Amino acid sequence: MSPPLRLDPIDEAGRQWRAHWPQAPVAAMMAVTSVMRAHQILLGRLNETLDEFGLTFARYEALMLLQFSRAGSLPLGKMGARLQVHPASVTNLVNGLESAGYVKRAPHPSDRRTTLATITAPGRSVAEASTAALHAIRFGTAPLDDTQLDAVTEILRDARAGAGDFTSEQ
Repeated sequence: MSPPLRLDPIDEAGRQWRAHWPQAPVAAMMAVTSVMRAHQILLGRLNETLDEFGLTFARYEALMLLQFSRAGSLPLGKMGARLQVHPASVTNLVNGLESAGYVKRAPHPSDRRTTLATITAPGRSVAEASTAALHAIRFGTAPLDDTQLDAVTEILRDARAGAGDFTSEQ
């Protein structure tokens, strides 16, 4: 990570926005930019922690999806839908996990058009160990406490719901 800046670039962007576009939605620009920068910071912390396991956070999410599935395997298409990524991205994720020995591909037993990804014993072991490592760093969320994290979750849930990310029927 690069050294800290002497000023908050988002505050500076807000100042510039106010000066150049006084009627603009400055709060919206600052909020979105803050979320995007926080995403970069968190992803960097997570990937740094997962590197020792040969994982990126995207591969970790795919591995955990298989870990939590009833049979330890899922069709690649279903993985893409649950991870909300393009089919090519699922293929890339599974390729990386397969190369590491954490996942194996197999044809679906009843649908010849479908390929299953199945977590292996080494995959289960690394899923447990990498999750413990992420728990140890609180998923990179320092210095926020649980109350702040709950507030962030609620605010972003409203944004996701408003965008049609999910239905509230559960």
